[in-house]
Amino acid sequence: MFLSSGPSLSVYLLGVFADSGIPELTQLRLVNSLNRCAGRVEVLHNQQWGTVCDDGWDIKDATVVCRQLGCGTALSAPRGARFGRGSGRVWLDEVNCAGTEAALTDCEIRPWGDNDCTHKEDAGVVCSDSGISEVAQIRLVNGPSRCAGRVEVLPNQQWGTVCDDGWDLQDAGVVCRQLGCGTALSAPGGARFGPGSDRIWLDEIHCTGTEVALSDCRAQPWGDSNCNHGEDAGVVCSDAGISEVAQLRLVNGPSRCAGRVEVLHNQQWGTVCDDSWDLQDAGVVCRQLGCGTALSAPGGARFGRGSDRIWLDDVHCTGTEAVLSDCRAQPWGENNCKHREDAGVVCSDAGISEVAQLRLANGPNRCAGRVEVLRNQQWGTVCDDGWDLQDAGVVCRQLGCGTALSAPGGARFGPGSDRIWLDDVNCTGTEVALSDCRARPWGENNCTHGEDAGVVCSAADMGVPSSSASGVSLHSPRAGIPAAAFALPEVRLVGGPHRCAGWVEVRLNGPWGTVCEDGWDLNDVAVVCRQLGCGPAMEALSGKMFGPGNKSEPVLMTNVQCQGTEAALGSCPYMDARDLCQHDDAGARCQAADMGVPSSSEVRLVGGPHRCAGRVEMRLDGRWGTVCEDGWDMVDVAVLCRQLGCGPALKSLTSKVFGPGPESDPILMANVQCQGTEAALGSCPYMDPGDLCQPDEDAGAYCQAADMGVPSSSEVRLVGGPHRCAGRVEMRLDGRWGTVCEDGWDLVDVAVLCRQLGCGPALKSLTSKVFGPGPESDPILMANVQCQGTEAALGSCPYMDPGDLCQPDEDAGAYCQAADMGVPSSSVHGPAPHSGSSHTDLAVLCQPLKGASQAGGVRGALGTGSRQGGAARPGGAMDLRLCLLLCFAADMGVSSSPSDVRLVDGPHRCAGRVEVRLDGRWGTVCDDGWDLHDVAVVCRQLGCGPAMEALSKVFGPGDEADPVLMIDVQCQGTEAALGNCSYIDPGQLCQHDEDAGARCQAAELPKPPVRLVGNNARCSGQVEIYYDGRWGAVCGLGWDLTDSKVLCRELGCGSPRYVTHHCSKLSRSSAPVLLGQLECTGREASLTQCQAQAWEGRHCPHHRDTGVVCQEPFALRLVNGPSKCSGRLEVRYDGEWGTVCDDNWSDTNAQVVCRELGCGPAEPLARKLQDRPRFGQGTGKIWLDDIRCKGTEETLQNCAHRFWSYHDCTHWEDISVVCQDN
Repeated sequence: MFLSSGPSLSVYLLGVFADSGIPELTQLRLVNSLNRCAGRVEVLHNQQWGTVCDDGWDIKDATVVCRQLGCGTALSAPRGARFGRGSGRVWLDEVNCAGTEAALTDCEIRPWGDNDCTHKEDAGVVCSDSGISEVAQIRLVNGPSRCAGRVEVLPNQQWGTVCDDGWDLQDAGVVCRQLGCGTALSAPGGARFGPGSDRIWLDEIHCTGTEVALSDCRAQPWGDSNCNHGEDAGVVCSDAGISEVAQLRLVNGPSRCAGRVEVLHNQQWGTVCDDSWDLQDAGVVCRQLGCGTALSAPGGARFGRGSDRIWLDDVHCTGTEAVLSDCRAQPWGENNCKHREDAGVVCSDAGISEVAQLRLANGPNRCAGRVEVLRNQQWGTVCDDGWDLQDAGVVCRQLGCGTALSAPGGARFGPGSDRIWLDDVNCTGTEVALSDCRARPWGENNCTHGEDAGVVCSAADMGVPSSSASGVSLHSPRAGIPAAAFALPEVRLVGGPHRCAGWVEVRLNGPWGTVCEDGWDLNDVAVVCRQLGCGPAMEALSGKMFGPGNKSEPVLMTNVQCQGTEAALGSCPYMDARDLCQHDDAGARCQAADMGVPSSSEVRLVGGPHRCAGRVEMRLDGRWGTVCEDGWDMVDVAVLCRQLGCGPALKSLTSKVFGPGPESDPILMANVQCQGTEAALGSCPYMDPGDLCQPDEDAGAYCQAADMGVPSSSEVRLVGGPHRCAGRVEMRLDGRWGTVCEDGWDLVDVAVLCRQLGCGPALKSLTSKVFGPGPESDPILMANVQCQGTEAALGSCPYMDPGDLCQPDEDAGAYCQAADMGVPSSSVHGPAPHSGSSHTDLAVLCQPLKGASQAGGVRGALGTGSRQGGAARPGGAMDLRLCLLLCFAADMGVSSSPSDVRLVDGPHRCAGRVEVRLDGRWGTVCDDGWDLHDVAVVCRQLGCGPAMEALSKVFGPGDEADPVLMIDVQCQGTEAALGNCSYIDPGQLCQHDEDAGARCQAAELPKPPVRLVGNNARCSGQVEIYYDGRWGAVCGLGWDLTDSKVLCRELGCGSPRYVTHHCSKLSRSSAPVLLGQLECTGREASLTQCQAQAWEGRHCPHHRDTGVVCQEPFALRLVNGPSKCSGRLEVRYDGEWGTVCDDNWSDTNAQVVCRELGCGPAEPLARKLQDRPRFGQGTGKIWLDDIRCKGTEETLQNCAHRFWSYHDCTHWEDISVVCQDN
């Protein structure tokens, strides 16, 4: 029953009261649109209309809404209150529909009213019957092809551009998919493809990556932006036919990870200009080259001048880009630079420390004196040519001595006697170290030691008076030290918004007083700002700005005439004001760039796992409050992280992560707009939020904590495993040990952990099922760990506080290769050998074993040892194994004969699941680390020709009664037998669903000595075997399915479908009956290996002849594509290959295919109608149609589908799949 409600449509949803079983009528409508089939989704519950939150909202959810309302199919599922914000309750959250439900309330959802949303997250729907096309047209222009260029969209019949604020690879991915251009290679901003000229339609786009169209992503309202066309966003897709990721190298340095930056563009190498070049830009270069983190970003052609084009200028990286060509920059080749400005980089993996050691010598303490740097193990001085307060500021910051008070030249602290290392130093003031500043090449100068530069810093241990100076004279045994031999007048700024702005007050040998504004200028303000440690001067103001000073205080100074270089206001010439000035008081405003306003004590991150992650709180005007998330981005986080000493920025977050601040605390800042170079968050421009922000919009931040030491290798461990490099992950945060939740845990996280522990490469990310849960008393400390793979420690990766999201049975585990720790192979479980053992000691230990090893191989000498609880127990046998590891390392492992390895359950003896015999028992091999080198050894050992494929899960699991004997097999490919390769005892790390398989070419494999005849098909007929030089039949007495299994496998015909002893059903053989009473175990590679009796001449009527019908195993492949992981999908059924129809095909189906093929994740294809036929039309059978996978199936044949070969398709509808290559 439908109810009309204005322009919207209401429909009853059939729900059920939990207690009564009586249906509950729940209404649904779409509102705030011109059409009843488009708008904001609202549902009626408890007689009150409410909205639906867009968390997880997608096209499947929208499909159910459109079907329920009778509005056709879903065109899009816009989020972010695209149809305006609702005003009632938010009734539903985390809706998860399969798309087939009859009503929205049939979908998986949270309980009514349970959500963490606001109305700015209200979900919307546009249905096909709305008469509008919500999917805005889109194009890429001004690029080399239709799949690369400036992004333009068409609303209201007018093309316009997209602003690059927040523009990233996820947004670009949606554009590429919408255009059918493959995947996104890069998301360049800064009008890389030229500026547009029309409207800027979209700004602040935030796509999740799953949207059908760019117009489905969250964004500012259409046309609402604060951008210009210099910020137009661009996209380069994989189908553009170009590689946007420009090649990059570092040249003329000591290693590939340090040197002059050069990029390849239009087949020509060129340099990068150092204008604005900084550590964030260098960080992107180091990450792109796999060289670790950036140590420094030297300019001024520190690594020599290039000679080719200067390709890039004004590079501005946020630090999160994947490659340098993703950073904002001038168009290629546009610059105003010379090669003397070529940029350089020194990365952490360069093996050098670019940050030169520094000291201040011959001064009263370590924070004042002659500047000396250490180069090539020799200390030397710095010439004072061009030496100024900005240069001195870098020195003071590098030494941790506060701010610079003065930069004296002329050898004020005495002349040096060694080399003069630097000259013409020119710092911007933002450098991390003096060696990052522009300067002449090391050792080049035209100076004498009479020009040695000096520095006096503001550090408290030096006694140089700051704004809090007590006025007591400071004494020093050295003469000529500025601002250190007399008492300086105190100064302060009062009546302003903070201590770095206000009217000026000084104290001259008595009470506080003001300064007259007569003659007051920016030079005077510069001295005040420097004395207060408040950074550069911004404005010289009159008292009218901050009001007059206290009339009871005198006016102490007038006509102040500072040069701007003085250390304190009291050092400047001035006149006694007396009665010349009547409280026309001077004021000042400083930038507070290096004052730390707020200092690290005035900004903090709370509610997070440690001090470098959490909700942002700061103190302004004496009160603590939060920061609004509007406009909050990675640049702001970068400033905050640097201010807190927490390393690089990792993530800008919302209040949903760390929760809102206390209701009693105000919101102090909104629309923070940092440039990224500020020393403190309070130095960035921002707006007073007023009533614009609510407490649920508090900003959060996550920093890498690079210099926090969170956690070191001593604060993470693996427990419950066979050795220290495998086990359940435990770490210590804030002084307590706890576990890590397996949610989001993957191999990238394990790689960081293994590297931190010194355990070599990562092999596997595991769950608690392998190593068991941690102690109930231990907390779960981390969830959703998201490492990039380059971090030095697990604690440096972004993660969430798990709260109650995880249970102890969800603890994460890890398995590392332990390449450099000498973790023993399966034959070694004892302690590592002592490094002090001499050759004589080893000879004594090894002598008794030589005969044993020669007689029976290493395994024969070792025996099996004793086990307890599945793990080897140390003892005498362990000592023998240890000796053998030392004495016969070259022969360590199984000295196998060809009978000690086999391939089973495959189509023939040269393909199948790998089984090996160790210590007299057969077992399988785990697929962890299994590769083509290992298969090559198996194939050679079996005489099956070259290796073709290293496989997993293809031939089914091994017998549950058989153990998994080997893991992490590491063959070089030259070994004679698999047992000669190094490997590890898997313990409980591997189950049979991870059994390794192999396929060999079998080029020299003889034809099998069995066949099926009489049915015109090689996989069905009467059994004949080649015996005693001739072909004969097999009597059916005793023949069963186990015997048939061996036969079908040997013939490469899969598994037996049925067995008959009445061969008239097939076609009776005329050959003599040669064998009978076969007894196979099912493990044999050939029927000839089964026990049997000679039967010739014995009675076996022909109705007892044995007939078998085998069914070739299901298989699938991707053909006609560039690799085995992309192409047209074909499946094999009943021995014949055929195609699959694309009706109801989904990304879930594709994921099952990719997983079954051993490929990476499936990549979304372009829309079906645009995509046909992606890899050409097939021929022959169309085997499958209407496939519907849940996503958990191990093989496509387990998904729901029509009966084999039943379909309503043509080959024009053959589906293609593209997986990522592994």
